[in-house]
Amino acid sequence: MKPFVLASQSPRRKQLLGQLMGQETFECIPSCANEVWIDADVDTAVLHIAKTKAKEIADRHSKQWVLGADTIVVDQQRILGKPKSLEEARQTLHKLSDHWHEVKTAVVLIAPEGVQPQMQEAVVTTKVHFRNLSDDEIERYVASGSPLDKAGSYGIQEVDFVDQIEGSFTNVIGLPMGLVENWVNAYFPIVQRAKMIEKNQE
Repeated sequence: MKPFVLASQSPRRKQLLGQLMGQETFECIPSCANEVWIDADVDTAVLHIAKTKAKEIADRHSKQWVLGADTIVVDQQRILGKPKSLEEARQTLHKLSDHWHEVKTAVVLIAPEGVQPQMQEAVVTTKVHFRNLSDDEIERYVASGSPLDKAGSYGIQEVDFVDQIEGSFTNVIGLPMGLVENWVNAYFPIVQRAKMIEKNQE
């Protein structure tokens, strides 16, 4: 059993976390929890979804660390999730062209049973500005099918649509790695050292 669980099936989050911790230290287990958008401000609502996903995994894997996350795109108070069709993706990209929008990722870290602090949680916001996109650019990207599994209908690592960014670049990909690295360095090694001491005392 690996000591850490990423409660996601996102290959982008897996790659980011692997660069920080090494793929051998964690496993990816997507949550089966229903994602319900509660009637609250945007940060509270997206954090609720991330906590729901992380807690569902933590309940089944109580001896492991669990990291959950959820990413949304916000354009003028409108939530832009994953598009339901290529036409919706096309419309979204036209709306984002030559405009600022926000990318919010809610992140939750749950410690193994009996370890304190039990939970860390945060919402990280990055402001992103698209240059003026041509119809041809949008059509080529939409035709690739790539927008369909991405909030806001785009992957920042795939396209050159962005001309300005304020905040964490990796947050737009799906995990704010500055925050995650701080959490891992602050809390995860404590358990590893404790296990080593316990093993030496056996």
